[in-house]
Amino acid sequence: MQKNNHEKITKALNALGIKKNNGGTSVGAAFYGNGKTSIPSFSPVDNKEIAAVVLTQKTEYNDAVKTALKAFEVWRLVPAPKRGEIVRQIGEELRKEKENLALLVSYEMGKSYQEGLGEVQEMIDIADFAVGLSRQLYGLTMHSERPNHRMYEQYHPLGVVGIISAFNFPVAVWSWNAFIAWICGDVCVWKASEKTPLCAIACGIIVNKVLQINNLPLGINVVVTGGKKLGEWISEDERIPLVSATGSTKMGRELGQKVAARFGKSLLELGGNNAIIVTPSADIALTIRAAVFGAVGTCGQRCTTTRRLIVHDTIYNEVKTKLTKAYEQLNIGNPLNTKNHIGPLIDEQAVQAYLKSLKEAEQQGGKIITKYGVVEGKKSNCYVYPAIVEVSGNIPVVLHETFAPILYLMKYSDLNQAIALQNEVPQGLSSSILTNNLRDMELFLSCKGSDCGIANVNIGTSGAEIGGAFGGEKETGGGRESGSDAWKIYMRRQTNTINYGTDLPLAQGIQFDF
Repeated sequence: MQKNNHEKITKALNALGIKKNNGGTSVGAAFYGNGKTSIPSFSPVDNKEIAAVVLTQKTEYNDAVKTALKAFEVWRLVPAPKRGEIVRQIGEELRKEKENLALLVSYEMGKSYQEGLGEVQEMIDIADFAVGLSRQLYGLTMHSERPNHRMYEQYHPLGVVGIISAFNFPVAVWSWNAFIAWICGDVCVWKASEKTPLCAIACGIIVNKVLQINNLPLGINVVVTGGKKLGEWISEDERIPLVSATGSTKMGRELGQKVAARFGKSLLELGGNNAIIVTPSADIALTIRAAVFGAVGTCGQRCTTTRRLIVHDTIYNEVKTKLTKAYEQLNIGNPLNTKNHIGPLIDEQAVQAYLKSLKEAEQQGGKIITKYGVVEGKKSNCYVYPAIVEVSGNIPVVLHETFAPILYLMKYSDLNQAIALQNEVPQGLSSSILTNNLRDMELFLSCKGSDCGIANVNIGTSGAEIGGAFGGEKETGGGRESGSDAWKIYMRRQTNTINYGTDLPLAQGIQFDF
């Protein structure tokens, strides 16, 4: 990495309050680690170690949950609008640290600096959303069938929410959960990805600052660090009524079973295998922009990444030509350099998965029509060329999500055939149709159309706004985060019946006299 970039990262770490010492990196009471065992955080940008982060052991984990439970006793009694005020202040701190946190996100994860800024802005946006929501945790009032009775519903905090986040959005997805959970009166125990722990520590410091200013317990937000074993502790912990987990379908299947076994609740945001259908009436220029960003943004490491482009046969050659030309213009390199469009994959394991999928695609009849493979001459082996593969349909490799910039290009002749191709995969997160035909649009959005949790028209599959509920169906897990009424999963519903009369009439007219 260039010297000036190294200086930027060092300056950002210092500004964020992340200090190094011989035992690793620690941030105080809201971060639990024993200082004896640590994991290094390497940047895929240049394969350099940024810092070593101490791991949370079982004893520290239990202390963390106890601290969170104690904080919950205080936090749940704070009126919801005042909880919203705390989240508002956190949003203000994020505004102050936006550039520093975005630099860390970009360097530790590998996404472009512009995308890093966008991710932090997403946190600010969800903070604003949560502030308004803190005055809108509405229940319902119902008419009772019994005279002199009133019925209503209300929502109460659940308690401790366990959050398990992935490396690709190391801060934003946590905020989707935490900020909404906080205004609901819950407290959070956050297990960040072991590949991006410094981003979590930075967020912990920012939140701690606000909590301390307001004389609130730091246990409202607890950061723990570790791998699969730590995730198992959270999923099996009966003290945690809700676990929100983002990651692979394999991870979600294992975690969901463990949480269900103890009758806990899980919110799962898992794999995606997202398609754009391009109809004959589509705006081709818009199509190319949507497909390119959807396929190569974050180096193909979004759950909403465009993985399949299903194009009508009458415009297939035109789209193919313009798409490959657009790929030739993409700059691959240091993501802190804003002239580059694509940064590295997260690690060399991801590179191997990319190469393996391309090999399988060729073996199954696919044809790679762009330059592909590892980009030579970089300071790490994690830079790859985004690849386009022509396929005759959903061949076996297409059915499996590869977290890398691989776009499968296929053609169709009838819209019902295209929708069937889109829905054929086991995942069901995001989908799009590019069309100027009203009938095509309405069919795609109807119950006979897309089976995904997100269905877009004339935009790509990625770039969801925080105001709508985010999530998908089938092997994507069925969870919903962020906007709309997604807040309800973070609370327990209670039905209340009040008798303000002097008699005791029974429901359904039952008589019980003595």
